Amino acid sequence: MKISYAPKFVRQYKKLTWEMQELVAKRENIFRKDPFDPRLKTHKLSGALDGFYAFSITYSHRVIFKFIDPVNIHFHQVGDHDIYE
Repeated sequence: MKISYAPKFVRQYKKLTWEMQELVAKRENIFRKDPFDPRLKTHKLSGALDGFYAFSITYSHRVIFKFIDPVNIHFHQVGDHDIYE
């Protein structure tokens, strides 16, 4: 599995606390093994974000991503629920 990162994702990631960055890294490791692992609560988005998916980092933080093809995934955004706006 190859994961690419949008510039916006990188900027948002750098603004997270060190502790939150560590949690994102741990969740990404789980994601790489199984994007639909129940611990991630991966779900399809709708509306303006139709075609995208999100998985949970914490109760309030998410990663928005898109499947480009079966082996290529693009992480678009990371942060709290404000990223859905």
